[in-house]
Amino acid sequence: MAFQPIQTISEKGRSPIEEEKRALNAAQVKDEKQAIEEELRYRKGILTIRDLIAPSALEVQSNYVRIGSAYARTVFVVGYPRYLNVGWFADIINYSATFDIALHFSPLPARYVLKQLKEKVGRLEAEISTAQEQGKARDPMAESAMSDVEKLRDDLTIGTEHFFSVGMYMTLYGSTLDELNKLTEDVEALYAAKMVYTKRVLYQAEQGYNSTVPVGSDELQIPFNMNTSPAAASFPFVSSDVTSDNGVMYGINRHNNSLIIFDRFSMPNANSVVFATSGAGKSYAIKLEILRSMMLGTDVIVIDPEREYQHLCEAVGGTYINIALSSTARINPFDLPRPVGDTTSTADTIRSAVIMLKGLFRLMLGSFTQQEDSIVDRALIETYAKKDITPDVDLSKGVESPTMSDFQDVLEGMEGGGELVAKLKKYTEGTFAGLFNKPTNVDTKNQLVVFSVRDLEDELRPIAIYTVVNYIWNVVRSEMKKRILVIDEAWWLMQHEDSAKFVYALAKRCRKYYLGLTTITQDVNDFLGSQYGKAILTNSAIQLLLKQSTASIDLIQETFLLTEGEKYLLLESAPGEGIFFAGQKHAAIKVVASYAEDQLITTDPRQLLEIEEAKEEFAEEKGLE
Repeated sequence: MAFQPIQTISEKGRSPIEEEKRALNAAQVKDEKQAIEEELRYRKGILTIRDLIAPSALEVQSNYVRIGSAYARTVFVVGYPRYLNVGWFADIINYSATFDIALHFSPLPARYVLKQLKEKVGRLEAEISTAQEQGKARDPMAESAMSDVEKLRDDLTIGTEHFFSVGMYMTLYGSTLDELNKLTEDVEALYAAKMVYTKRVLYQAEQGYNSTVPVGSDELQIPFNMNTSPAAASFPFVSSDVTSDNGVMYGINRHNNSLIIFDRFSMPNANSVVFATSGAGKSYAIKLEILRSMMLGTDVIVIDPEREYQHLCEAVGGTYINIALSSTARINPFDLPRPVGDTTSTADTIRSAVIMLKGLFRLMLGSFTQQEDSIVDRALIETYAKKDITPDVDLSKGVESPTMSDFQDVLEGMEGGGELVAKLKKYTEGTFAGLFNKPTNVDTKNQLVVFSVRDLEDELRPIAIYTVVNYIWNVVRSEMKKRILVIDEAWWLMQHEDSAKFVYALAKRCRKYYLGLTTITQDVNDFLGSQYGKAILTNSAIQLLLKQSTASIDLIQETFLLTEGEKYLLLESAPGEGIFFAGQKHAAIKVVASYAEDQLITTDPRQLLEIEEAKEEFAEEKGLE
């Protein structure tokens, strides 16, 4: 009898083959599980964008959320006026604060809207008809609503209008709860001024915040029905446009690549200020404005502390006057203007000159005691009288002005003037003799006149700039013409109270004489730290901010109410880039010049050397010929 092999059965009733398969599967599952765990551990160690932007903590309250150390509250729109002007949202968008805005548009089917409008027309017609039957006075509101609905029905039917469900939410941020409350009130007032009604979120603070983050989710679901026209008027895609029909081109608007063309004389005043660090392109931008203004017939006078305008002056045939001890150019600080068509009396002119000269002598001799101030005042009046310049003289016929030596002679004959004379001799007989005590011999009858003070010692520079500015002011008052006065490195004058006060008075009065004052400085803290510097800024309708240093950016941000984005724009700007302010408008600007303009106004030493070499080569070729 043949025996069949008996198959071995395990204790659990499985064959060895099944046990082996099961063991293999278990080992495979274990390996896969281990691989997944290792994958998860690896992924946890990877930094993602979500990790970077996620706050450290989120606290949700009834009407605000706290994100890390910042507080946030959402405001939503619940009602609009009957008419919305295009760009009504611009004032809110340009408000100087940190906020996020979300607009959620959902199209509505025209057939559904037409059905609702048909019912609305029926109700309005019934109301109007009932009122007429009862003899009531006509209701203009009902008739106006009827007209609006009928027009909207027609536009929807022919497809010129569409209907949308629009949710408008705005999340405001503050570093403290009090700051957030104040900002919320200010923004609500801005909306209310446009007849747009808003409410704050309540017990939906987290949903409001989520609705304004850039993920396209509307968790609030608080819409307002709008047709195409008002919905389009609410779009926030606005950019500052600083362009007029007349004027010169200052640069390109970096927001939309349009041209920034502006006429400074169309403003309430034609003054401008320029703030920038060294090498940011401030002199380049102003020389470009000078060149283009001259093409329109404007006269320009420049005070040049670093001889940066000489090349431009020579290129356009201007007058370049070097004020220095070694130069033959002289300006007499005692000169008086010859007012043509001015109602200022001779007595007022003399009085104004005395005040100006007292400020000059404070710069030259130091501060005065009350007794010395009185002596100087009487001596100045007698000095003019010595040259027969009295209140009854007609200045328009021309008079011979006294000099500092004449003033010294008068002062020597006055009791108590000995110490002042001793200090004054340095400028009449000593080291600085000749610079301020000679008759004026400069000629300013040119479209571009540049006064250079580079070769003056630091001690003399503020005094010379003060004297030159006063001389220019006399020239301006003597003849009414369209002019621009540029004071480069104006912080030299801001260091002294008398000179700062004089420039401030000039900024206030120059509009009367068709003059636009441009003050340029790289030392922003010194300029704005002076009360007169702030006043000059207030009286300047145009401001140009180029690249700023980290030391001054906070003061600039506070003074000009800049947003954080505008602050970092000024910190990271390339040469010639910044922000241009014209009245209430401002825009990011990039100063651009043509090749020919660039060759005339460049301050790059390499380019200047190349130009000089080209001139020498040209001169040699001419000589050879």
